[in-house]
Amino acid sequence: MSKSVVRREDIIEVLRGVLEPKDYMYAMWEGGAAAFGRVDEWSDIDLQTLCEDEHVEDVFDTVRDALEGLSHIDRIFRFPEPTWHGHSQAFYRLEDASEFLLVDFVVMRRGGTADRFLQSEIHGTPVVHFDKKGDVTCEPLDAAAFAERLRGRVAQASTLFEIFSPFVTKELNRGNDIEAMGYYQSLVLRPLVELLRIRHAPLRHNFYARYVYYELPSEVIERLEPFFFAREAGELSARCSEAASWVAELLAEIGDGPTESDIADAVAKERGGLDRE
Repeated sequence: MSKSVVRREDIIEVLRGVLEPKDYMYAMWEGGAAAFGRVDEWSDIDLQTLCEDEHVEDVFDTVRDALEGLSHIDRIFRFPEPTWHGHSQAFYRLEDASEFLLVDFVVMRRGGTADRFLQSEIHGTPVVHFDKKGDVTCEPLDAAAFAERLRGRVAQASTLFEIFSPFVTKELNRGNDIEAMGYYQSLVLRPLVELLRIRHAPLRHNFYARYVYYELPSEVIERLEPFFFAREAGELSARCSEAASWVAELLAEIGDGPTESDIADAVAKERGGLDRE
């Protein structure tokens, strides 16, 4: 095969074909761009599967063999376990597919208790390829608990910014420009973006820069972009001062954080958007 012959549909069809007949398999669905109706030529494939607890490795073996039959697998990366989300996960890059068409493959244990990321308001509407026992059902978001969590995040982001943002200037004063940039990205930009998301897109407050162009108002994006593209170390100090002013603005607007009613409104808005896709 020549480069980019293998299509998204080919990969999904092959994996469904080998996994669905397995007695130990229960479901396969897509998240990511597919769940938000935003698949384009640069999208990867975010596949989640559900299997009997003791058959995780059988699933990975089956997937590897199936993909290898479709195209030589150029690269595989299996996440060391335990993973941050509690499931098993691997990435596959196929020699005969676009370099962007990675297969992000997650195996979940049916008896496990880890989050399956099926809150549609946060993760979109899953595109189900098979579901033998009705396991792929969207889970309702607990607005009260979510609002309480965000209030904690507001307090934490505010405190972290106030205490640690001076680390950028400290390293600039020492002439450690690389360290200063590292601190700027983690201790200035991250809390700033989280507060912006809590203000404008609270359901995905912890997604950092992912989806910001879809979810933050255009005037916010226009103001935010220069913070990500500081041209030289000397610009960081000024950006930190500007960020501090913006954080103060956001905290004045947000107050202690979203209420249960605020989250319920955000959920209703998100559901309306999903219904239109």
